[in-house]
Amino acid sequence: MPTQPSKQLEVFDNPQPDRDYTIRIRMPEFTCLCPKTGQPDFATLHLEYVPDRWCIELKSLKLYIWSFRDEGAFHEAVTNRILTDMVDACQPRFMRLTAEFMVRGGIYTTVVAEHKRHDWASPSPVQLP
Repeated sequence: MPTQPSKQLEVFDNPQPDRDYTIRIRMPEFTCLCPKTGQPDFATLHLEYVPDRWCIELKSLKLYIWSFRDEGAFHEAVTNRILTDMVDACQPRFMRLTAEFMVRGGIYTTVVAEHKRHDWASPSPVQLP
């Protein structure tokens, strides 16, 4: 196989570092394994972040997400681990990761984890007339 999963997240320079703007990425093919049964767990990951100096490069993100396919992980743990790795890679002003896991035994799980840089304040929403 020419491409392999990887834990290496790559970044590139933010083209507008003086502006607060939001990047939203939807990843509907996340899989990992249930640590209790070994059965696959499927999720859609929703990433929202306000970059500072760097943005996450999408091919490396795809390979990173793929790297969890054969790992056992509780939903809460894997969501927080992914957020931590992405924050470490690009050091955003703000980042939120929402993991919506598919039904298993009649139960849906959604885990939301956030990071906010201590010196950053969200801009106020603009109210138009």
